[in-house]
Amino acid sequence: MGLAIEFLLLIGAVRLLNAGMDPFFKELGRRVLIRWKEQNFSLAVFPEIAAAVLDEEPPSANVDFSALATEFLLNDEQPFQTQSGFGQPELVVHDDPRFYIQVLFWLEGTTDIHQHGFSGAFHVLEGSSIHARFAFENPRPISAHFQVGELRMRHIQLLEAGSTVRILSGGDHIHSLFHLDTPSISVVIRTHHDPGSDPQFTYLPPHLAVDPVRNDALTARRKQLLDVMERIEYPTYATLVREMLRELDFERGFFILQNGVGYLRNLGEWEETLRTFRQKHGALAEYIEPTLDEIIRRDGLAGLRNSISEVEHRFFMALLLNVPGRADILGMVSQRFPGPPEETILRWAEELCETSDSSAWILDAEFPEELEIPVENQPEAFMAGLRYFLKAETAGNKSGALSDAELDLLRAALARSSLRALVS
Repeated sequence: MGLAIEFLLLIGAVRLLNAGMDPFFKELGRRVLIRWKEQNFSLAVFPEIAAAVLDEEPPSANVDFSALATEFLLNDEQPFQTQSGFGQPELVVHDDPRFYIQVLFWLEGTTDIHQHGFSGAFHVLEGSSIHARFAFENPRPISAHFQVGELRMRHIQLLEAGSTVRILSGGDHIHSLFHLDTPSISVVIRTHHDPGSDPQFTYLPPHLAVDPVRNDALTARRKQLLDVMERIEYPTYATLVREMLRELDFERGFFILQNGVGYLRNLGEWEETLRTFRQKHGALAEYIEPTLDEIIRRDGLAGLRNSISEVEHRFFMALLLNVPGRADILGMVSQRFPGPPEETILRWAEELCETSDSSAWILDAEFPEELEIPVENQPEAFMAGLRYFLKAETAGNKSGALSDAELDLLRAALARSSLRALVS
């Protein structure tokens, strides 16, 4: 009799704990399992099932962040938590031998351009993001962990709370997310791992695919040692790098170049170092310089964005960082803000315009010194040029007194800056 009572008490305790767990995610998992079982657990249909369940019972309409956080912090009865570094943090809210449901928090702005080794779907619970899809064309494997090719953006969209997106494993779903709000929260229904989907490449536009989990310990230590030599301004740093590049294979040589490109440029040693790499690898080396230039551009824009606190300006910087064409930028602005998008961008540019004792700047675009315009008049000329480029006016209809030659100089200055997409 005593054992029976203890057993009943145990059952009651388990029921009480389960009642404290989030019932919404438990029901979400149950629906996915039933439908997937009916399809004999085919991986091909899992993204469609996950997306359909998320759309039928959208977490954005059913999950309260405060209740979710409180339950997770105070109730020990939780699904098994992974050691993944994905998300800031990642909370596993439902676990099944074949799939699981995670809630991902995002405090930083962007994810790398990447593919996945799993499939499923994600749903925006809170916040908003710029979502871009890519294709990697004409891939050429250099090793099992490194490829060259042509990365091209195929689609871009603004995701807001309630949006659902399917995830396909492998190279058919290359994408990036730039999270506009802090925090942004997404709910993901995903498989644990899809066979044949490795490696999960990260893409460095416009030409490279690299395996982010590749563990080349020797190259990592060499880069760290070169960082020390950079820090102490070691006199033969550039010479040593060039000697390394004459011996290293293409993949490891790229990572050494990537590690030192900024310092080598500051030293005035970049062109000779790049020439050494070209001599070693021939036509294959042509993939490298545009990729390193884009890495530097994106790092610079990310740094600029981190120095800006105004919400609209940060959105503008996110567009400049992630959207390569003027038409797409205008489309994104019009989705989020009323009125003509050109006027909104011009207002932002004017708010971000600064003047020093010698020149005017819009973000990192410096007013061309070839234009002999007094400093106090440069912001007005800058804005007149930008207005002309944004609105694609003909020379005969442009406002202001800028000549065609002056407009050409302004276009060149903007094309060298983070604003380049607006004048293309």
